[in-house]
Amino acid sequence: MQLSVIILNYNVRYFLEQCVLSVQEAIATLDAEIIVIDNNSTDDSCLMMEERFPSVKLIQNRENFGFPKGNNIGISQAKGKYICILNPDTVVAEDTFIKILAFAERQANLGIIGCKLIDGTGNFLPESKRGIPTPWVALTKVFGLYKVFPKWKLFNQYYAQHIKENETGKVEILVGAFMFIQRDLYLELGGFDEDCFMYADDIDLSYRALQKQKSNYYFHEVTVLHYKGESTIKDEKYMNRFQEAMNFFYKKHFRKSWFFTFFIKIGIIVFSFIKMFQGKSKAKALPERYIFYSSNKILSEKLPSILKNKVVFLDFKKEKMVNSCLILKDAKAEIILDNQYVSFKKCIKIIETLKDKNITFKIFPKNASFIIGSDSRDDRGQIIKIE
Repeated sequence: MQLSVIILNYNVRYFLEQCVLSVQEAIATLDAEIIVIDNNSTDDSCLMMEERFPSVKLIQNRENFGFPKGNNIGISQAKGKYICILNPDTVVAEDTFIKILAFAERQANLGIIGCKLIDGTGNFLPESKRGIPTPWVALTKVFGLYKVFPKWKLFNQYYAQHIKENETGKVEILVGAFMFIQRDLYLELGGFDEDCFMYADDIDLSYRALQKQKSNYYFHEVTVLHYKGESTIKDEKYMNRFQEAMNFFYKKHFRKSWFFTFFIKIGIIVFSFIKMFQGKSKAKALPERYIFYSSNKILSEKLPSILKNKVVFLDFKKEKMVNSCLILKDAKAEIILDNQYVSFKKCIKIIETLKDKNITFKIFPKNASFIIGSDSRDDRGQIIKIE
């Protein structure tokens, strides 16, 4: 088997449904499997999987084992030469795995491959490629020095700014939302370290691959939509676990000293508070209009009553995207993309191309009963049910 896609889920039933649907489309021509591990969700994630995706392997844990152990459980049953660790709040394009498999086969001494991640508004997620968070690198992140001096190598290592957003190259650290690795190497590394509940596990695995003299890559030719805010509510529990995770990484890989310990403690507290308050949801103005990109005329007539707002219907088979831009000019609008007619690859491309502070996006997944999306990388996302 070529590939095993591993998806660890916890209480994100609707995002999981869309994710699995997109992965199914992406592995249609491959010898591949999907393994979903549920970490004791309290929503109806497992029921949905059994009803909608009966052929997908589902592992139901009886407790929340955390990110490392949950993924390790799934990978222990994987059969693919390669594995892809994938967050449930992601959407992949139909050619994602074809492209990345071809790239992987061309590399010697391969470690882990990451890809270009964008959020639900189309903005690039800089954590797609990172450097090793040494005390100095962490300092430049905490105090925003990488923004002040983006061209200075001394300050721009946290987000691996030596590699451009649209450039493929070697990087040190990749993010756990999308990690592509040979199964044999993953097992050789011992998988994710289960002493870390979450948050530093991807840094640790990437770092251990480097210690094995492997090369990690950021592969920009694959773009994946990552809603990001959905998997974790950034509250006090988040802050505590983030501190524990960073303490775990530094204790494991760096020599301790008084200055080091003091700096890390202060830095983690500051950074954790920043992350926690970034996650506070803010009141957002409702769109002035909705643009429904579809060929489903009947549904377009139902949407105004569901959304309680004006809906402009654009027939995807007839309209050009430039027409959408003219309609959206100087207006706060939301584009709804009907996946029955607009492929996931096209959805991702549209979101990335039309990104604008006045435009938000939702996807109506194929054969689903909901519209889904996120207006910010820090919120939990929005679900609109279509009865």
